[in-house]
Amino acid sequence: MADDGTILIGKSEKPEVLLLKLANRHGLVTGATGTGKTVTLQVLAEGFAKHGVPVFAADIKGDLSGIAAPGNSKPPFVKRAEELGLKYEPDQFTTVFWDVFGEQGHPVRATISEMGPLLLARLLDLNDTQEGVLNIAFRIADEQKLLLLDLKDLRAILAFIAENAQELTTKYGNVTSASVGTIQRALLVLENQKGDLFFGEPALDINDLMKTDRDGRGIVNIMAADKLMANPRLYATFLLWLLSELFEQLPEVGDLDKPKLVFFFDEAHLLFNGAPKALLTAVEQVVRLIRSKGVGVYFVTQNPLDIPDTVLAQLGNRVQHALRAFTPRDQKAVRAAAETFRQNPKINTEQAITQLAVGEALVSTLEGKGSPTMVERCLIAPPMAQVGPITPQERTQCMRASGFTGKYDTMVDRDSAYEALMKRKGMNADGSLVEASTEGGGGILDTIGGWLGGGSGERPKTGPGSRGGRLPQSMTEKIITSAARSAATSIGRQVGTAILRGVLGSLTGGRR
Repeated sequence: MADDGTILIGKSEKPEVLLLKLANRHGLVTGATGTGKTVTLQVLAEGFAKHGVPVFAADIKGDLSGIAAPGNSKPPFVKRAEELGLKYEPDQFTTVFWDVFGEQGHPVRATISEMGPLLLARLLDLNDTQEGVLNIAFRIADEQKLLLLDLKDLRAILAFIAENAQELTTKYGNVTSASVGTIQRALLVLENQKGDLFFGEPALDINDLMKTDRDGRGIVNIMAADKLMANPRLYATFLLWLLSELFEQLPEVGDLDKPKLVFFFDEAHLLFNGAPKALLTAVEQVVRLIRSKGVGVYFVTQNPLDIPDTVLAQLGNRVQHALRAFTPRDQKAVRAAAETFRQNPKINTEQAITQLAVGEALVSTLEGKGSPTMVERCLIAPPMAQVGPITPQERTQCMRASGFTGKYDTMVDRDSAYEALMKRKGMNADGSLVEASTEGGGGILDTIGGWLGGGSGERPKTGPGSRGGRLPQSMTEKIITSAARSAATSIGRQVGTAILRGVLGSLTGGRR
């Protein structure tokens, strides 16, 4: 790596570098499985970290975790360094591990409100009608000052909508129990996939992703995504939410000498598969404008065709590993990839893409005033940190040293929409009835006692030496009080059963 504001990617006839001042113009790393994309990602991450730029990257297979451990001088890497005129010097980088499920890293959470109805509708795979009902839910929660923090809050507000559908329809539009029920079932599926672990507090503070270590190097944030990939929609929605949060919270800074944060989006095709037009428009807008917030976004995927043209046009720095042209679609992908480069008369780009060996790539980056360089075929530089996963013990040690132990580990469940709506129904958060007060009158026992002519009120003593207080009950009063308590218990049970059935019925909603 050079020390002149560049990151060494590899070498052709000359060093191929990425200019830090243009690194926020985004990039793309593509290639078939096993051609070296993850190694290229690690080389870029190491380069940014050395220059004091924090990195966030998803680790799909667990291989990227090795960046936290020193390289082990494997012969292929030492030989590659010699071929590039470099000295192989093992290195390691301060790494913080994150995990939505809290198993292989610090828990990552967001609130329902932060996610918003658009991303949530994408996550739940809702149609336009159901998304409209979800928007109504968010609107009502906002107007009634009801906090939407976790899944039970959202369920509660949906139940409220179902119970008051007739009144709400005239103000917000048609609300059907069938649509509410479909959303409730989708939330249940999400919860069964452990999606409920993602929604809640404390929510992730994005400033914790933008730190440097005591040596001034950027901290590498690794999101453990091997288990998260079992629910690819949650994975894609989480990363898009993170981009949106960065876009909304970071101030405008224009073009800096180096980015404030670089974001690597592995398996990027998952973001765009089946995405509605409104979501694609939002992604395009974020990618186009987040550059001015000092954030660089790098998509990593197998095929350039995985990225919509409107987004692809924003990606100026490109590394293309080998593609295989076995099928008509593969051949189309090779042609499309070749056409996106600034052509080099010395290279048949389309042919070269199919002939690249592992560790080779076609590279074109932005230079000077932002124009792309001519494509070059080059050898990718070797990483200086370990290639391959670290041990669970090493991961645990990194988590202890991160400084975030205790900040995110325990979920906090404060009063929010669910608790507020339960109180309106006279119920506790656990679904039990709120106990009627028996102090100072007004309780149900006092009321029934009054009906029967007895009551439990206090009568002052009138005899000599009286200190006030209550007189002993007569036999008649004892009988009346006993009868009152028995009646209250019976009535309470009936009322509780009726309310509980009503709540459960509204929560489950109509079936479609």
